[in-house]
Amino acid sequence: MATHQHHADHYAVEMLSISKRFGRFVANKDVTLRVRRGEIHALLGENGAGKSTLMNMLYGLLKPDSGSIRVNGSEVRFDSPQAAKAAGIGMVHQHYMLVPTLTPLQNIILGDRAKFVLSERHLEQVRGQLKDLIVKYGLTVRLDVPIWQLSVGEQQRVEILRALYHQSTILILDEPTAMLTPKEVEQLLPRLKALAAEGTSIIIISHHLHDVLTIADNVTVLRAGENAGTLQAADTDARSLARMMVGHVADFQRPADNRIARATSGEAPQMRLVAEGLSAEGDHGQNALEDVSFELGAGEIVAIAGVSGNGQTELEEVLFGLRESTTGRLMLSGADIIRTDPGQRAKAGMAYIPSDRYRYGLVRDMAVSSNLVVDRFREKPFAHRWRLSLDTIQSHARDLIGRFAIKVKSPQQPAGTLSGGNAQRVVLARTLSRDITTLVAAQPARGLDVGAVSFVWEKLSAARDNGVAILLISTELDEVFALADRCYVIYRGKLIGHWHRNEFDREAVGLAMGGMPHANQSSNTAALGAVHVH
Repeated sequence: MATHQHHADHYAVEMLSISKRFGRFVANKDVTLRVRRGEIHALLGENGAGKSTLMNMLYGLLKPDSGSIRVNGSEVRFDSPQAAKAAGIGMVHQHYMLVPTLTPLQNIILGDRAKFVLSERHLEQVRGQLKDLIVKYGLTVRLDVPIWQLSVGEQQRVEILRALYHQSTILILDEPTAMLTPKEVEQLLPRLKALAAEGTSIIIISHHLHDVLTIADNVTVLRAGENAGTLQAADTDARSLARMMVGHVADFQRPADNRIARATSGEAPQMRLVAEGLSAEGDHGQNALEDVSFELGAGEIVAIAGVSGNGQTELEEVLFGLRESTTGRLMLSGADIIRTDPGQRAKAGMAYIPSDRYRYGLVRDMAVSSNLVVDRFREKPFAHRWRLSLDTIQSHARDLIGRFAIKVKSPQQPAGTLSGGNAQRVVLARTLSRDITTLVAAQPARGLDVGAVSFVWEKLSAARDNGVAILLISTELDEVFALADRCYVIYRGKLIGHWHRNEFDREAVGLAMGGMPHANQSSNTAALGAVHVH
């Protein structure tokens, strides 16, 4: 964008050949990123591509294993975020770092010892400075209202205002539009352009293709921890960026010929789970789900694909009774279960693999053997007349540990000491050893190594082949394309696209995940009324 060019004589940020490992996992490999003064530079990529890791090194939260960082031409080595702030770098995290009970004014001066003990007269001077910034950049903020009473968009503006107050000339925004309403996004983007026009360098971590193309001067795409290319936003389009982001399909492919044949023959599976017009609020009172409708049949895997933060967490919680819906119905094998609790849904044949395995899936301090029956403690053969059958529980644990290849020292090992892969195997073993008809599997392979991922996929495929109806909620296209018979895309709480397996197109699904559905997709989605959506 030419309006910023007069500020771009020098680089504000140069990250040169940066690499970072966590054990065997390579988060960034030889990545170079250059950002000019007054430039808005988008950092694009799928979940796990290494975007946040790279920016955490720039902000002093992590140290690179190799490579160098230059800020305004000088090489720097940040030991902490405080050192990065002193160099003029501010970061607004996706999950805001604000104290809910304090006001914006108090949050902004919190941690600044020179300001925190100011007299009332000096506090008013700070207030005046903040008001000047609010007017200059249109960052409407109520300075004296507790944070918990502010909208998500207003909390974000507090974070940006704090960075500007501390004279940040380089601003990192991690998924700045992920939690905002469309109206708040429309308000945010011109304010960022105004900041850039004043000389601030802005790095935006994002998955949202439309937002990136609307605001960025340049775009760098990361894929699997490496730089897939840097382009001028004016010279590219959403399709090209989606292609750079998604790369190639994983090697694992489950047999699908019989399911494709069934889908094209017109044979209709028995409906297990039907959602009709589900809506729900998020933790901050914002609309997280809006009019979500789908059908899931016996013996099929239907995927809900999407970038993190688009309503997936709220959807899984609504489906298993952990969050109330504001509207809609949920039918399980013909019965409306929308007002039932998780225990009642489990008794009706529904099972749940949560995206947060340690919050909902495991009791960390409890033994593996107990975790494997934690939802069946009162059932035979594990209990008789309110007394636990410890021998039966141990025998059951040994059986599942063998069948699911769970690596433990003994069945008595606390579940919280297991690796992520083994912890997920415990969740899978408990879930799939029950007699179930329907499974909600949310991010079932998140954070696992290749071997563990293949194991999870094989178990889900086997359950599907045995007639279980599986709703797969995933941010990973490799997983969706390897497992799903049908696929929806969720974007900002709405389902915006639908494909059968023989129609899967990685580019089209990638575009929809970025908020730009394929030209033919709107009519495709609209046509679902008679078949899959009510």
